[in-house]
Amino acid sequence: MTLYSLSLRPLRYHYHPMAIATLNPATGRTVRSFDPLDKAGIERKLTVAADAFKRYRTTPFPNRAEKMQRAARVLEERKRELGEMITTEMGKPIRAAIAEVEKCAMVCRFYADEAEGFLADEVVPTDASRSYIRYEPLGVILAVMPWNFPFWQVFRFAAPTLMAGNVGLLKHSSNVPQCALAIEEIFRQAEFEPGVFQTLLITSEQVGMVLHDDRVKAATLTGSEPAGSDVAQRAGKHIKKTVLELGGSDPFIVMPSADIDEAVKVGVKARTINNGQSCIAAKRFILVGEIADAFESRFVSAMKSLRVGDPMDESIDIGPLATESIANELEQQVDRSVAAGARLLTGGKRLRDKGTNYYDPTVLTSIPREAPAYAEELFGPVASLFRVSNIDEAIVLANSTTFGLGASVWTNNEAERVRFIEEIESGQVFINAMVASDPRLPFGGVKHSGYGRELSIFGIREFVNIKTIWIQEGDKRNASSGAGAE
Repeated sequence: MTLYSLSLRPLRYHYHPMAIATLNPATGRTVRSFDPLDKAGIERKLTVAADAFKRYRTTPFPNRAEKMQRAARVLEERKRELGEMITTEMGKPIRAAIAEVEKCAMVCRFYADEAEGFLADEVVPTDASRSYIRYEPLGVILAVMPWNFPFWQVFRFAAPTLMAGNVGLLKHSSNVPQCALAIEEIFRQAEFEPGVFQTLLITSEQVGMVLHDDRVKAATLTGSEPAGSDVAQRAGKHIKKTVLELGGSDPFIVMPSADIDEAVKVGVKARTINNGQSCIAAKRFILVGEIADAFESRFVSAMKSLRVGDPMDESIDIGPLATESIANELEQQVDRSVAAGARLLTGGKRLRDKGTNYYDPTVLTSIPREAPAYAEELFGPVASLFRVSNIDEAIVLANSTTFGLGASVWTNNEAERVRFIEEIESGQVFINAMVASDPRLPFGGVKHSGYGRELSIFGIREFVNIKTIWIQEGDKRNASSGAGAE
């Protein structure tokens, strides 16, 4: 039985209001609205992007790196202003928003330093006089991005894509338009030439028109499974590559050998990061054997102590959910789970005295299979606790989902670590740490969590032509390649 709700993900990752607009989730007020580009406006953007690629693709790596380092400096100089913009548009606590901007500067610097080495020609000894692999940019790359990390999701695409010599088009989620425009402005401030990175203020219905255009060579999407399937289908029809990151139902497994206090501390953070709205947030806490009571008691106490309120207040831990629809859905899921027999340990209610979109940090246990908290993802500060008897049951439960993005496992037993690393079906396994993205390591999933990788050397090589070069000279002209027929 799946532990994931497919029907809910479009709401969470691709919320589409009637207009492209900033609707402050803390106050419910519309701050600013935008009209989507018309067909002629999209055509102008595509023309500029294609023309920019012809020039930018030959820009030397040091020149690209200088501009990317400048983008990092702009991010750091404007981090407070940009953090407040993030918080205003999607509600994460201001400290987390500023940290997100700082992480974007880090990924810019990482690829500015490493891209030339990652994409250097690789000599391969063969029967040829010379043979090597060359990495060349593809062209215009479309990015369809979600609202929950409105800067980080974009920059972890943009930094490697631009350093590889491609140009980028961003279709951001409709509720973070100011973030989308600010990102384009940052690259302009960093003196990337016009057209190297552009934001498209368009609706989801207009994405197909952009993706079908011959000038767009590939696409990447972070979001829902239905959205990913749709983009992959459209791209496949036109023989275009895609990279998909479609979320997860991440387990957080605690073994008897674990440091319980540290597991509780990190577990609370792993569940409530970004107000609980993260694809790699710990969703299912799987407690093994005799430590279950101790973990549960301390975890519930820690969740109760979290401060909920105005996300602009730096003392706050949890802000509002991004939209009223998300808050409504979460409330219904928890209510139906309790009605089905789940036991509520704390929370379980809207905090309407604070605003429409606030939800109390919540812990559920004794969850029956028919309850939404067992079979669906709860996209907010709600933790589901499960108890199992041994490592075998823990691994089975961890893998009992169609998704496989990440897993956090807490154990100090080496044999247990080996089993979790080898047997958990996910793109990443973190031992005694919460799942997180790091520019130095590849990020992505398996199963319905998507395909392809972002970050590290693997991320920058996703959108390049991996070209084989074979050169025959002199007395090797008649030598056999040894490769035979195709």
